[in-house]
Amino acid sequence: MDVKIEQSWKNALAGEFEKDYFVSLVRFLHSEKAAGKTIYPPGRLIFRAFELTPVEKVKVVILGQDPYHGVGQAMGLSFSVPDGIKAPPSLVNIFKEIESDLGIRMSGSPNLEPWARQGVLLLNAMLTVEAGRAGSHSRIGWQQFTDAVIRYLSDNCEGIVFLLWGNYAREKKALIDTGKHFVLEAAHPSPLAGGRFFGCRHFSRTNRILSDEGKAPINWQL
Repeated sequence: MDVKIEQSWKNALAGEFEKDYFVSLVRFLHSEKAAGKTIYPPGRLIFRAFELTPVEKVKVVILGQDPYHGVGQAMGLSFSVPDGIKAPPSLVNIFKEIESDLGIRMSGSPNLEPWARQGVLLLNAMLTVEAGRAGSHSRIGWQQFTDAVIRYLSDNCEGIVFLLWGNYAREKKALIDTGKHFVLEAAHPSPLAGGRFFGCRHFSRTNRILSDEGKAPINWQL
């Protein structure tokens, strides 16, 4: 796998690419593709979150678990799917909360690239998945890599807002220096969480924090 990643991240994570776990991870992905298995997202999009949001632009991190495993869904950004693909239930609930929280109307576009370009790192803990098999790459080394991403941001940046939704994401709080950064926690937006995500108001709260930090707020409207 040719690691196509924006230069600031390449510099920040150079040590990770040399480690045994990452070499094994790349070898595994090559072998799976050679065996005829379909891996999502396409190789050119695996590091899309890093391409769109360089280190120095990160203001917010939204942590997902693993990529969508349906045809055409995964695009390298947590919770996002390309235009023309039906918004998954979790994303529908995110949009409902934004509309309620901010009193705005969303267009229905499920593509979150505009958020990423404003400094929202849409990071999945696992960056690949086998088609039709949710969580299938949860033990190949991606979590070690993305944990290193979170630690790097925690250690080398200031005033990032981390949005941790659901128990899996909330466990990552241990990697974050809460003396330097802001952590907002809520239930997962999935319908399986029984609607407990609604009312978290994370979008208005994030923008208040960013404004207080002297940073431009995020335009959440799509």
